[in-house]
Amino acid sequence: MTTTSRPFGRALCAMITPFTATGELDLPAAQKLADQLVAAGCDGLVLNGTTGESPTTSDTEKTALVRAVADAVGDRAAVVAGVGSADTRHTVTLARAAEAAGADGVLVVTPYYSRPPQPAVEAHFRRVADAVGIPLMLYDIPARTGTRIEPDTLLRLAGHPRIAAVKDSAYDLLTSTKLITRTSLAYYSGCDELNLPLYAVGGAGFVSTVANVAPRELRAVLDAYDAGRVTEAARLNQQLAQLVELMMASGLPGTVTAKALLDAGPVREPLQAADREATGALRAAYEELTRG
Repeated sequence: MTTTSRPFGRALCAMITPFTATGELDLPAAQKLADQLVAAGCDGLVLNGTTGESPTTSDTEKTALVRAVADAVGDRAAVVAGVGSADTRHTVTLARAAEAAGADGVLVVTPYYSRPPQPAVEAHFRRVADAVGIPLMLYDIPARTGTRIEPDTLLRLAGHPRIAAVKDSAYDLLTSTKLITRTSLAYYSGCDELNLPLYAVGGAGFVSTVANVAPRELRAVLDAYDAGRVTEAARLNQQLAQLVELMMASGLPGTVTAKALLDAGPVREPLQAADREATGALRAAYEELTRG
């Protein structure tokens, strides 16, 4: 069965978390950015993910951010809250708090570091799904977690009524294509360079770090493809390539590069701000894209 489900829309931004100059959570800035992103075409905002610096924000900050952004965007966009951790009980606590704060869904990453076997991975996701009343987006990113969500595990999890989507950062387009065909899971690209290829084989859309700075340009690729203008979609996608490469494959984390372009306050250690040379290259690529 080929999925046509888009439980959180098509164009989702993995939103940064703004901080003040002294490193405190800046909720007014987060609300302003959220409003701008939605106005620029984002159907959903994913908070407290990798790009949102979740490893260095407290549980209290995570919940406050979800509540503030949900209040700011209302029913204009879906709010998906990252709640993943290496501890199932902690993940359940975060998921319930996010739901109470107004999240429309939760993003749950594979437990990391301990490298649980597949039955334990499956049990972890089921525990979270059973604990909340909102849909889950599973986050498959083995390069960071050390553990893949194996295809057979995903096939079983697809039968759970609240497991609705996958953020796909596994860099395995063939397996993703097969799972899109065999399940009703909505597959969202978690790798900006694969947004269009995954969409073309039946993906639901993207969860993009680059969308923090180029939401209209990224959405335009999907709009052109949906309108049957495949050549135009490819051209628009190609125009994004240099910015995507500099933001996501230059050796700097996407959080760092996005904040360098947005001037959205500091990053929290151990991350460090982009230097002048990197920032200059990013700005040049961004200006070239937006001029085109």
